[in-house]
Amino acid sequence: MDEDATDTPVSRRGFMTAVGGAAAAGAAGTAAAQEEDGEDGGGGGATEEVVVGPGGSLVYEPADLEIAVGTTVNFVWDSDNHNIVVENQPDGAGWEGTPGSDSETYDTGYEYSHTFETTGTYDYYCQPHVGAGMEASIEVVESLDTGGSSGPVLPQSAKTLAVATTAAMLSVLSLAYFFMRYGGDFETPE
Repeated sequence: MDEDATDTPVSRRGFMTAVGGAAAAGAAGTAAAQEEDGEDGGGGGATEEVVVGPGGSLVYEPADLEIAVGTTVNFVWDSDNHNIVVENQPDGAGWEGTPGSDSETYDTGYEYSHTFETTGTYDYYCQPHVGAGMEASIEVVESLDTGGSSGPVLPQSAKTLAVATTAAMLSVLSLAYFFMRYGGDFETPE
């Protein structure tokens, strides 16, 4: 019988090296894919939401918001006849509030977004309801203090991926052990 390259016996050490290398390569590839998926493709900021007239009340919720530079604030109308008029803002900011004149209002379901690129305080109000105290402010800072967290926060998808990768590696290693322990030396029919 001719022996070709596929019939060459593999030592246990060689087999374990190959299995361990494959498991490590799989884990590294998984980690690299997770890192790529986690990158922010938008060029900067997070998104925050301000509800305009929640439940028919004459407020913005939240009334005071602190955000980092580059954050987009999405204003969502939850009741009728409201607008956003900018009272004051940092020099060079250029935020104009809702489109139209100061007297133009919008109704439930309307959404308006603005990305804040200049640090400082932005005060705004609702023209028809300023007398009732419908005013708010946004403080834009260079970066937000995360409250002293000890490290990066992992998203749930990364945790799930880590568990799945560990389970896959353990399965491969268990299978390798089983074949080495019970499936080894047997004679092939000629």
